[in-house]
Amino acid sequence: MQTKYFTETDTLLINFSNHKVAETYDLNENVLVEVDAKGNVVSMTFEHAKQQTDVTNFSYQLASV
Repeated sequence: MQTKYFTETDTLLINFSNHKVAETYDLNENVLVEVDAKGNVVSMTFEHAKQQTDVTNFSYQLASV
C-alpha cells in the first residue's frame, strides 16, 4: 500500500496494489475508486481531502490475524 498527499491540489491518493486499472467509479463528486479486471480495488482518490479526512494526522495500524 502506498499513500500520497498532494498539497497543491488537496488530493489524497491511496494505492492498494499495482494491478492494471480496468474501471473507475465515482463514489461521489470527490471520491474515485479504481478497480482491476476482477473487481478488486486498486486505488482510491479523495479530492478536497482536508474536508473529508484528517490528512494532517494520517496513521494506520496493522491488524494481527
